[in-house]
Amino acid sequence: MAISPSQSESLLRFSRHASVTVSLRELFLAALNTAIELTGSETASILEYDQAGQSLRFAALPRQHRQRLEGMLVPLRGSIAGLAWRDKQPVAVQDAAQSKDHFHGADELSGYETHSLLAVPLLAGEQALGVLEVVNKRGAAKYTGEDVILLESLASQVALAMENDTLRRQTLQVREDAAHLEKMKGDFIAITSHELRTPLGLILGHATFLREIIGAEYREQLDTIIRNASRLKEIIESAAAVENAASGAAIVRRRNVSVGKIISDQADLLREQFQAKNLTLRLDLAQADLMVEGDGEKIAVAFNNLLHNALTFTDSGGHVFVIAERIPGYVKVSIIDNGVGIPQKDLEHIFERFYQVESHLTRKHGGMGLGLSVAKSMIEMHGGMISVDSVPDKGSNFTVLLPLDSSQAAAAGKVFVDE
Repeated sequence: MAISPSQSESLLRFSRHASVTVSLRELFLAALNTAIELTGSETASILEYDQAGQSLRFAALPRQHRQRLEGMLVPLRGSIAGLAWRDKQPVAVQDAAQSKDHFHGADELSGYETHSLLAVPLLAGEQALGVLEVVNKRGAAKYTGEDVILLESLASQVALAMENDTLRRQTLQVREDAAHLEKMKGDFIAITSHELRTPLGLILGHATFLREIIGAEYREQLDTIIRNASRLKEIIESAAAVENAASGAAIVRRRNVSVGKIISDQADLLREQFQAKNLTLRLDLAQADLMVEGDGEKIAVAFNNLLHNALTFTDSGGHVFVIAERIPGYVKVSIIDNGVGIPQKDLEHIFERFYQVESHLTRKHGGMGLGLSVAKSMIEMHGGMISVDSVPDKGSNFTVLLPLDSSQAAAAGKVFVDE
């Protein structure tokens, strides 16, 4: 029961067509033509399983039957196609008039008389997606085992295309849902940060004013208010900064700035906290020409967050070294600490928004997982790069590369906006 060269060529031709065809309907029509050719039948059809109607539905038909039958529901019981779908096995009927399983509704509606019929299920693994059937073998001949093999071979390719189409549509839906959620999240962050800025500003302003005029016995309480309101303001600003960077709303104002001075200024802001924790902070900014074209405020935010991260995750008695140098096309800055380090499984996630390493570290050190995400956004706005090497219980080395000028940044795919 060998397949002839012409039949093999037909299957191969359909396989090539299936590999480049995006439209499932177009593929169905090609499958019908191939099925008719392979089995020597008068006509063919593809029926898909209809979950809502718990039945099969004509999904593809030759032109002469399309207008009357397309979309028609065929019962799972009381039809040859339904029997093939239920048993997941080919069903051949040589005399439809004598078959108790033949569904006469299609013949009555189309005016076409079915004499013989071969139906094979469209199987994706153990799931039957539908049925491919051919009708009326020419010359009043009977469907053979060879016809079954040929139609099953064709059906397997059609089922694969159907499964791929379902997966493609599911993927598109997931992407649409994710984009919708991303927009909702962005809107929430934008609205929340906008609405909270004013009351927080008033709290900080009045608390600072009261601290200057009130008695010393209440200053500790006011310091607590100011400190926590400032922390909340930082969280809001960080969330807004990351969202603006992600949405493209952030603007980088280009000018010549000194990376060395920015690092030195941020280190001075945090020096008391380093000293209070008994940490050594050492800067190596020996090179004088560490100038780049960029937004000084955004670069400052990035290094402040990186220094604060090292401060937070380095235990008392440890050290943090900052080394800045010029390399071809870039200023390279390394922030090296001998802190708690980062587990290997967390390294690829630490720059994600709200990601926090190890629950016990989160409880110990606090934070919302925004600092490194903000730093990454600020650096990448400039066409720069940030990476990390870390060993648990040994420390971490964060490396920042900032392009020297706008042409270098443009080569990295970033566009600056002049103030």
